[in-house]
Amino acid sequence: MPPIHFVRQGHGPEIVLSHALGCDLTMWDELADCLQHHFTVLRYDHRGHGRSPAPSGAFSMDDLADDAARFIAQNASGPVHFVGLSMGGMTAQALAARHPASVRSICIANSASHYGEGAKALWQTRVDTVRALGMEAIAEGALQRWFTPEFRDDVQGRERVNDLRRVLLSTEAKPYAEACLAVANIALDEGNRTITCPTLVIAGGRDEATPPALSEAIAAAIPGAQLQRLNAAHLSAVEQPKLFAALLEAFYQP
Repeated sequence: MPPIHFVRQGHGPEIVLSHALGCDLTMWDELADCLQHHFTVLRYDHRGHGRSPAPSGAFSMDDLADDAARFIAQNASGPVHFVGLSMGGMTAQALAARHPASVRSICIANSASHYGEGAKALWQTRVDTVRALGMEAIAEGALQRWFTPEFRDDVQGRERVNDLRRVLLSTEAKPYAEACLAVANIALDEGNRTITCPTLVIAGGRDEATPPALSEAIAAAIPGAQLQRLNAAHLSAVEQPKLFAALLEAFYQP
């Protein structure tokens, strides 16, 4: 696996931020700015996203977790606080189960641990659309799932929406489709029951992509997990970065 592109900022205990499908590390801009005063923040681009290359062929969520573990081993001083949203939250679940020595804690935001057959069919439709028509064909639907209408209508919110639209459209269709299939085929429930590190689960109260019930199921499966909610759609850390940061800082308090 070629080197993963990442950015490091701040000082203090190390936090790794793992982004959503179709995004890149810039998804975390506001949250990283909030955290950098008390933490060393490392945010990276998943394979085939942003400036990280994509190996040829299919890959799974286990592969993304192994990428994360290798990234931590190469770039952190020891176990980290790992924060993942959506696909990044799935990576967090697989990472904590497969590589428990890599993490001090995990935060799983706006995510899922498995999908039923109906949802898998929808993922396959998205894959087929991207392969046939390119990223433009799925962009507007993705942005509607990512953000609440009022965030999309707000002046500053609209600027961030446009930024992430550009990121989505610049993602190559082939690795995006493979990432969709990795997400669609997650089976994380059994591994979640083995997770022993402190775990925070964050649900978006207005998240239609991964509704709160999916976060509740994750929290119920992981021993001792805490569940919190934000008034946000799917990209809660973009819509509510200060509140998201406050949840993390409270969680990390001894």
